Amino acid sequence: MNAKRKVYLQDKTRGCLLGGAIGDALGYAIEFDSEPRIFSRYGETGITEYRLEPYSGKALISDDTQMTLFTAYGLMAADCRRRKGERVVPRDYITLAYLDWFRTQNMSFRNGSQLPSHIPGGESVLLATPELYSRRAPGNTCLSALSRLTDEAERRPDYIAEPMNGSKGCGSVMRVAPVGLDSEFLDIKEMDWEAAQAGAITHGHPLGYMPCAVLAHIIHRLLFNEKSMSLKEIILEARDTTADLFAGNEYLPVLTDLIDLAVELAESEGTADLDNIHRLGEGWIAEEALAIAIYCALRHQEDFSAGIIASVNHKGDSDSTGAITGNILGALLGADRIEEKWLRDLELKDVIISVADDMVNNLEG
Repeated sequence: MNAKRKVYLQDKTRGCLLGGAIGDALGYAIEFDSEPRIFSRYGETGITEYRLEPYSGKALISDDTQMTLFTAYGLMAADCRRRKGERVVPRDYITLAYLDWFRTQNMSFRNGSQLPSHIPGGESVLLATPELYSRRAPGNTCLSALSRLTDEAERRPDYIAEPMNGSKGCGSVMRVAPVGLDSEFLDIKEMDWEAAQAGAITHGHPLGYMPCAVLAHIIHRLLFNEKSMSLKEIILEARDTTADLFAGNEYLPVLTDLIDLAVELAESEGTADLDNIHRLGEGWIAEEALAIAIYCALRHQEDFSAGIIASVNHKGDSDSTGAITGNILGALLGADRIEEKWLRDLELKDVIISVADDMVNNLEG
């Protein structure tokens, strides 16, 4: 990889992971608030600046960013072993990385950091990061699924064929952006499939894992965009590729119709963001969270701050819709176009940058 290409990918990868964390942190402060409470507390434009945690002075990330970082770690571990000639699939190592995250939710830093990673031979900087040993409203579905997967007998070679449960919560899609940042896959459909498998590790409903394929496809094209496609073209290609991958699934029209509505609303004039978001849902379930993010990213594709602010100021799952929007806009615009105000007080900013840079270095093998 030449130096210019590396700088480009580093900017985009940092943008994707930092953008996701920014949307997560902004939305986390109001995740369970009603709209009257949000707008009475922050004014008619809603929350537009971080609400800092008093003790640390930081804008706290939630489980969304925590799990995103562990997704990246598991993915890189799988790539490393594949390059050594081992026959592995990413979902197996992402599962092990999620079990590392699960440890941080149930153990103190003093105890958890002394134990080896679930990944054989793995040395995770994440397990050595004290701030990650914090429960930030983790989803019960993720916790219950991973509790079962601590038993090796419960792990599956194919989480789509043998679903863990029937959940379609957004806890699947809010963490899979790193799959799209990887170029180790043989083709983009293989990558889409592994993104869906990564979601299905904890969320077994088709509308839980199919949106993961769409998001990873969008992120991948934004980084490796040889065709110079527009964001809208990328979104529609992601929709169509996922439709091909899951052709015949009875729930597929729910996802594709919602994506089409998000695109239509993003191009409409004279309608407010909040009204449009209400038409897409609240984001507690995966297809709605993805649709809201697609809408906000497409509507505000030249303005990272406007897109992030729009994506969190509603009564739904604000941190997840903010995180996914941030992933897309960050990958589209790059870290250099993110305002300094969002970076200055962001919790674990340096760790997030380090993971992003590791992912770029990973592309070089």
